[in-house]
Amino acid sequence: MAVLTALATAGFAMPVAAQSNICGGVGDAGQWIGGTEAGSDVSTATSHMEQMAIVLMGNEYVALFNVSQPTGVRVEAAGRGGGDPVIDLRDSAGTIILSDDDSGGEGSSRGELQLNPGTYCLSMNSYDGAPMTGFVRVGRLEQEALTQGLGMGIPDVGPGPSGGSGCTSVSNYIGDGGPIDRNLMSGGASVTASVDQIDAWGFSLASAASISVTAENEMADPVITIFDSMGNFVAENDDFDGLNSRIDLTTPLAAGDYCIEMRALSDTSAPVTVSITGYDPAAALVGLYERGEASPPLDGSYPVTPLGPLANRVRKDLQVGDVNTWLSFEIDSAGLVLIEGVSNGIGDPIMVLYDDFGRLVSENDDYGGNLDPLISARVNPGTYLVGIRQLSEGQNGLVRLLFERYVPAP
Repeated sequence: MAVLTALATAGFAMPVAAQSNICGGVGDAGQWIGGTEAGSDVSTATSHMEQMAIVLMGNEYVALFNVSQPTGVRVEAAGRGGGDPVIDLRDSAGTIILSDDDSGGEGSSRGELQLNPGTYCLSMNSYDGAPMTGFVRVGRLEQEALTQGLGMGIPDVGPGPSGGSGCTSVSNYIGDGGPIDRNLMSGGASVTASVDQIDAWGFSLASAASISVTAENEMADPVITIFDSMGNFVAENDDFDGLNSRIDLTTPLAAGDYCIEMRALSDTSAPVTVSITGYDPAAALVGLYERGEASPPLDGSYPVTPLGPLANRVRKDLQVGDVNTWLSFEIDSAGLVLIEGVSNGIGDPIMVLYDDFGRLVSENDDYGGNLDPLISARVNPGTYLVGIRQLSEGQNGLVRLLFERYVPAP
């Protein structure tokens, strides 16, 4: 858990006490952003609420706040000294309803959305896992912003594709303008245009469905936000896979009209392919393995190369693409393991280390002033999995892995 260092607007923030499973457990060790639970109601706060925190060793800082009545809320994070924060906003059940990296401008994070009454948890971590000091701010839309923003806002409503109401700016629809249900499990429906050409897409569901929405072209760095027919916020994503965006709505979305607001944080003239498919749990799980967000099982259902018992020094050459290559190794006694990936400037590899229970032990992207990763971790007897991939889509290159094992002196 990140260490709280100061609170800019409301005295000292107090940790959550005598409560559990807040935001699915994510908020159990969080800090009330207004100093106390009673003072953290954004609906009634006389000013924005802000905290400054340090995140270390890939951990995250979590700020809690309440909404007592439907309220338009702005959540933000800005790093100091070149820090690049990433934020996730979770509802009381722990469901991520907003994720953002750079929408605040200059590497800052920002999101604006309509929230219903409840408790929410805003987490901040460092994009590359490096230690970072950052500011987190929560306020209503009319209150002072922390970041400059990129033309965000909650859209108005207007005619939708099947006679309902959707975003005013929507005049282009995914599919043929009718319900897309019949296409969901047969490849879905896709459209392509730059944000300069089309900044919102509409779609319609005839019946409730779990869907996945993606926006792809890293040159554009797209951000997608889904609203319902009344202009209510549904979900948002910035960087899901590299700089591409994806929203998995695992809870079925009700029948009706929806719109997807489009933004590009880089090249607004670059074509972005927007796709809607039926949510596939098995494919989503494979995607977690490919991105290194979870470790694969060791039952042979997913490719993992076993190295066996780890010797004092092992070298392994791999041709690494933009999905994780996985290896496993065995440790027979407690000690220290150092794993280094050397690319010689060809590509930008990122590496993760998990134990055999699927717990993340360590991760690293850039170390020592270059783009190569290095992990140093204490280990106990057991099986460990290391995954390595190229950070950017389409990259491929040779990476030499060096494993070094150290044991305590007798």
